[in-house]
Amino acid sequence: MTRAISTRSRCELSSSFFRPASQGAKEIHAILTEILGEHAPSYATVKNWVAPFRRGDFSTCNAPHPGRPKTMTTPGIIDQIHELILEDCRISAESITEQINISREWIGSIIHEDFDMRKISAKLGPKCLNADQKRQRCRSSAQLLEFCRRNPNDFLS
Repeated sequence: MTRAISTRSRCELSSSFFRPASQGAKEIHAILTEILGEHAPSYATVKNWVAPFRRGDFSTCNAPHPGRPKTMTTPGIIDQIHELILEDCRISAESITEQINISREWIGSIIHEDFDMRKISAKLGPKCLNADQKRQRCRSSAQLLEFCRRNPNDFLS
């Protein structure tokens, strides 16, 4: 919970920040601590705020950061992976990696988390069966069990 800052304190605070080159991080941190008390930011935070101003960067907006994006899961990539799996459910993650050109780890993450699928006997399938699939498996199992009971010797042939 933040404490309300009086008008006098706000003026002192704003005037100290308009001349960061004349004051160091220690002085600014001392002023913030005096005005805000226990709600003041840490010295390290103030030091990180002062550094860009000393370099002449007076922008307060976040600039785009270079480097790899944190995630590769865009709807387009998810759709591409889904189409590849629907075309060939025995497709390997390495094959998908080569075709889409994203890392093997992201492929696995998309398959397991977004599609809720896993490898079942060398092909990708849903982790949980839906109601129709469960019914079909029960029917098939019942038929096989009945056939085994009728002809136990001929079952494997």
